[in-house]
Amino acid sequence: MRHLSTLYSKRMYILGISAFFHDSAACLLKDDQIVAAAQEERFSRIKNDEGFPACAIRYCLQAGNIGLNEIDHIVFYEKSFLKFERLVETYLAFAPKGFFSFIKSMPVWLKKKLFLKKTILQGLKSIDESWNSSSLNLLFSTHHLSHAASVFYPSPFESAVILTLDGVGEWITTSVSTGNGNKIKFHKEIKFPHSIGLLYSSFTYYLGFKVNCDEYKVMGLAPYGKPIFAELIFEELIDLKPDGSFRLNLKYFTYCTGLTMTGAALEKLFGAPRRKPTDQITQFHMDIASSIQTATEQIMLKITRALYLEFRLENLCLAGGVALNCVANSKVLQQSGFKDIWVQPAAGDAGGALGAAYTVYHDYLESSRKSTFPSDKMQNALLGPSFEDYEIKTELLKQETVFEELTKDNYYSAVADEIARGKVVGYFRGRMEFGPRALGSRSILADPRNPHMQAILNQKIKFRESFRPFAPAILEEHASFYFEKVGNSPYMLLVADIAKGVRLPLNNEENALCGFDRLNQVRSNIPAVTHVDYSARVQTVHSENHPDFYNLITAFFNLTGCPLVINTSFNRMDEPIVNTVTEALTCFLHTNMDILVIGSFLIRK
Repeated sequence: MRHLSTLYSKRMYILGISAFFHDSAACLLKDDQIVAAAQEERFSRIKNDEGFPACAIRYCLQAGNIGLNEIDHIVFYEKSFLKFERLVETYLAFAPKGFFSFIKSMPVWLKKKLFLKKTILQGLKSIDESWNSSSLNLLFSTHHLSHAASVFYPSPFESAVILTLDGVGEWITTSVSTGNGNKIKFHKEIKFPHSIGLLYSSFTYYLGFKVNCDEYKVMGLAPYGKPIFAELIFEELIDLKPDGSFRLNLKYFTYCTGLTMTGAALEKLFGAPRRKPTDQITQFHMDIASSIQTATEQIMLKITRALYLEFRLENLCLAGGVALNCVANSKVLQQSGFKDIWVQPAAGDAGGALGAAYTVYHDYLESSRKSTFPSDKMQNALLGPSFEDYEIKTELLKQETVFEELTKDNYYSAVADEIARGKVVGYFRGRMEFGPRALGSRSILADPRNPHMQAILNQKIKFRESFRPFAPAILEEHASFYFEKVGNSPYMLLVADIAKGVRLPLNNEENALCGFDRLNQVRSNIPAVTHVDYSARVQTVHSENHPDFYNLITAFFNLTGCPLVINTSFNRMDEPIVNTVTEALTCFLHTNMDILVIGSFLIRK
């Protein structure tokens, strides 16, 4: 190992890359400071784009004002040979089953994925032909080390237990490690094909949603049902041990041998065929969603309670795609024994680019690390591109758009007034968010007091399923009045119950309703962000970490006495969040949004 202090006196630039499976991304570190991070989908406009992140890399270099030749290390987030080994060994273990899927995957692997170093070098050369690849130290991390590094090194903790849960990396699906200072030490793991992520994705598939994309729809659908199949899941599908280790009953899953997640065995177990994407969602589907969500929460609690008893550390870090399950995260925070948890905002594979870069800085180069408690190093996840007012104005004039220019004195009050008058506002200002959540920079905003606003946003703006809930963004100092046990939640990765004093009673007839008949009930003083189970996925907004969004919500509070707004991502269903001025205009014009605020400019329909 080499010590950075003995080799370098200049700043260290490290470029992290994740690609070729889903959610490709790039990240640039300057020493341990995150200069920029972005997903390729925001540039290519391909949802969950898996391609080489050339556009994201170009952006990172531009944000750092450097060229490829000034990068000290480039690192990929996993090792393709290990993943190929899993593919081959899995086929051999299940042969002759899976032959068709094996043959279908081979050309892709042999052409692009197996010899990744060559593919990466070619991709980088396409970005800058003058780049001198011969001087490059191209490195490869491992999938779960990248996840663990992505969550521990930017976290506010000096030491913590790190739990990573996803579908699968090279071989590992679940890993436990501890972080202390600039070191991560792995303790135990569970390997493919036994996976909580693949279990949840199997139910996503069974319910007719897209795998590795729509798992959050299952989580949103769950409160409409009852977990009547949870016991059956534990009896037949998963063997969960007291220490949190587990094994799946593989006879019910087809992901090892086919191009699907489940088959006839699971359909027979639950007594119904897989829902087609165009089929109506019934009470049965709601109960299935509720059951797998409940089972996932119980699994995560079993694991984290055992880890707390074993390691006796106060802090827990969560990463991997399963860590985006904000309902389960909240159960862990409240019931596992850990005093505090921190979840990587880009917990999925996109965050692997960030983690890979940190593994080079802290593990490979052994650079020192200081915690920033109570703050983290993610800069509120505002790590993407931004646009100056002159750039925005030039584009608006080019598009012959009628606009009004707001002044510093009236900016926040003017936007807040539009929201208070029931307008749906597209809000585009500052740096774009890294990760799946819009956090007040590429957001659609509305009044949470309006009982019709959830339906308006789902049907006329987002063009998506009516059952999908919306998140409240609230001034941090007011959160405890509206929500129970909410704590600090700047990245919208925790759920809290609506406070008793804010709830409204339902009559006997309303309480007797079930399923989607409960959708339009007014359950609180903030009905548009109150889910059917009286929960909400909360974003707390701090004056120092996100001053622009804080000032806007404060202006809305001054006008209405309500210190929160609806915050949902600035996009339509199945599209990435908008990135450019033109994309924001296009989304605005092709939906029923009333107002677009972009930089210092306000545009009306």
